[in-house]
Amino acid sequence: MFSLAKENIKIAFDSIRTQLLRTILTILIIGIGIMALVGILSSVSALENTISSDFSSMGANTFNLQRYEFNAQRQSGGERQKINPIISYRDVKAFEDAYDFPYTRTSISFFGTSTAEAKHENLKTDPEVAVLGVNEHYIQNSGLEIEKGRALNYFDVHNNNNVCVIGSDLEKALLSDVNPINKTISVRGAKFKVIGVLKSKGSTFGNNQDLRMLIPLQKARSIFTSPNINYGLSVKVDKKDFLQGAQDEAILLFRNIRGLNPIEENNFGIERSDDLINRIGEMTKYLYLAAWIISIVTIFGSSIALMNILFVSVSERTREIGVRKALGAKRKTIAFQFFMEAIIIGQLGGILGIILGTGIGLIVATVAKFQFAIPWLAMFSAFTIAFVVAIVSGLLPAVKAAKLDPVESLRYE
Repeated sequence: MFSLAKENIKIAFDSIRTQLLRTILTILIIGIGIMALVGILSSVSALENTISSDFSSMGANTFNLQRYEFNAQRQSGGERQKINPIISYRDVKAFEDAYDFPYTRTSISFFGTSTAEAKHENLKTDPEVAVLGVNEHYIQNSGLEIEKGRALNYFDVHNNNNVCVIGSDLEKALLSDVNPINKTISVRGAKFKVIGVLKSKGSTFGNNQDLRMLIPLQKARSIFTSPNINYGLSVKVDKKDFLQGAQDEAILLFRNIRGLNPIEENNFGIERSDDLINRIGEMTKYLYLAAWIISIVTIFGSSIALMNILFVSVSERTREIGVRKALGAKRKTIAFQFFMEAIIIGQLGGILGIILGTGIGLIVATVAKFQFAIPWLAMFSAFTIAFVVAIVSGLLPAVKAAKLDPVESLRYE
């Protein structure tokens, strides 16, 4: 039995070689369908990994109070979206002083600038350093980690110390050849002692998260004095069971700070990190669906092409089939030969599609600076689809070949 199967596989490869051009075209058609599936799935997966990683870094037990909801859009009917007032320093300070829910830590921050020029001795950066004013809980609430030195503490923030924590790219730009701890960096004429370096976070959509500088909140307020600064509030809950209660109390307190009466809607947004991740999953679900639709349409065309080449192969090899039957070959042996031919072509197309699709996904991830991961599920799906295509496409030609009458086949010209 094994020797017979080996012989049929050899015959199938010989047949493929004799119809090389048609086989290559069929493999390309199958490969394009698989490429569409693997390429889109791997690109979407890289996008989802990147965004989910960024949002999940806040931690599953974290929620933010911000000016608008994450999904704020223009309302229907041509109405303008409600303009919420900024979250001022008075708002965040009142919240920090009054909010005392158990097992919580409140982070306050604001974005000073994204175009600062940082200097150390004779070195300086391009004007693209982001400077943030933060309190002592910001680093932990944001899911950041310290690689060297230490984080900002209570005394740094409340004593307005001239200290800073910098991103890994800022360290490379100014302090790559020395121990960065206790070195001095100047920004906007103010000098800061480096007390810590953050672990690398990479970049998202062109936004470099490692080229930044965190300084004490009050010190930042003395440097960046714009009257319309919008502050951010983040609350981290140590015990997950308390998360909903902490969020409800935060909303109630912030409504009071804003002076809202019971019938007025919130003029601020609240977002939990796990809600954001779920929304991302909902959005990418449609991209996955589009990938499957595109690939199924293309693979349907490749199935027809593969079936056509096998029917042509049956017609061209009618006399050969007659000779084999006259020598004692059984129907299942003839059918198995054509099945093997279909499976080989299908799997070659699948392999080609996986290579091309993974390459496309890698290129997209590299250009867009996404977190690429090998799409194992897409690859497994591709092999399965290629196998099913081969079975479906090879069924009718194999049955036709197996049913040929040996006498009529020997007469075939």
